[in-house]
Amino acid sequence: MSSIGLHTSSVEPLRRNRLYWAIADALILAKRQLKQIPRIPEELVFSTIQPIMFVLLFRYVFGGAINVSGTTYVNFLMAGIFVQTIAFGSTSTGIGIAQDLQRGLVDRFRSLPMARSAVLTGRTIADLVRNTFVVLVMIVVGLLVGFRPAGNGIGWIAGGGLLLLFGFALSWLGALIGLSVRSVEAAQSAGFIWLFPLTFASSAFVPTSSMPDWLRAFAEHQPLTLVINTVREFILGQPVGSEGWQALVWCLGILVVFMPFAVWAYGRRTTR
Repeated sequence: MSSIGLHTSSVEPLRRNRLYWAIADALILAKRQLKQIPRIPEELVFSTIQPIMFVLLFRYVFGGAINVSGTTYVNFLMAGIFVQTIAFGSTSTGIGIAQDLQRGLVDRFRSLPMARSAVLTGRTIADLVRNTFVVLVMIVVGLLVGFRPAGNGIGWIAGGGLLLLFGFALSWLGALIGLSVRSVEAAQSAGFIWLFPLTFASSAFVPTSSMPDWLRAFAEHQPLTLVINTVREFILGQPVGSEGWQALVWCLGILVVFMPFAVWAYGRRTTR
């Protein structure tokens, strides 16, 4: 009688450092967030319709009454639309995190062997990808209504890189807001309440030279104006002055300040 031997082999866990697992877990959660877009397409559709309405409104209703120097109004307008799209899109990070907390999804993530930072990092990466898609749609819409950028490929890459960095930094601010409120409605209201004055008191839709002195002083030094002006100069092929460095410093400053604050708020909120 022949005997049948059973052979078992132990499975060794992958030996990787904490940074590797933090990145790997964040990418998995980002992929999970992106997979949900086809299931709820109306969120992406409404995110796209709003900036399209701003383009049509300012291009055909207000644009004829606004004078800009050195280029056409639609060329002036589109950089403001790109930055506004990225900035408004950052509010979705806070809203999404508030939803996950309210539904208990974050508690389920905590029961899994994964990096704690992955929940926030995965969300911000996924929202950045979605916002990038909306900006690409806005470029097509702009071309259809007369947008004719003269910048070269390097200018577009530099402008796009600054735009993505600004969006990623604002997403961490949005995450902090989502972790600081107790409902989705509050996250939505708190996310927009500071963005509207910053967007309209900037060079997004009108030159700052037309503003009163006190408002102009604020508008010309706040981050949205500096990012808008720099992106505008890159994509229109104009020389980028010192505003480029100031915009970069603002982006890095927002990221350095709000990323650790958001991680701290996440730990505090999930250990109550």
